[in-house]
Amino acid sequence: MKDIHSPKAPAAIGPYSQAIQTGNLIYTSGQIPIDPTTGLFVEGGIKEQTRQSLRNVQAILEEKGLTMGNVVKTTVFMADMNDFADMNAVYAEFFSEPYPARSAVAVKTLPKGALVEIEVVAELA
Repeated sequence: MKDIHSPKAPAAIGPYSQAIQTGNLIYTSGQIPIDPTTGLFVEGGIKEQTRQSLRNVQAILEEKGLTMGNVVKTTVFMADMNDFADMNAVYAEFFSEPYPARSAVAVKTLPKGALVEIEVVAELA
């Protein structure tokens, strides 16, 4: 296993890695909407938080020379499933066909009170 770290994404705040490479797969930890330049949540609602979470994922993948096109699976955790349509609209800005497989679930709470957390599995080219 190999640890992956990007200074352009929020630093891990516990005993975990931003991402791990094993073989030809990259597994990211869940990314919440923290702006890595300020260390704070982005202003706004689900759309802004989804965009920042995906930007954080993007930054981690870029450390290995990957793009969102390398993503094969995503998991989206939301605090409220009523936000699905707005999350999905922003999500669609980051992916194109063939779209990665995806699970989207509502959970009781997310770290730091986030509205969304996103993790991905990507494949090295």
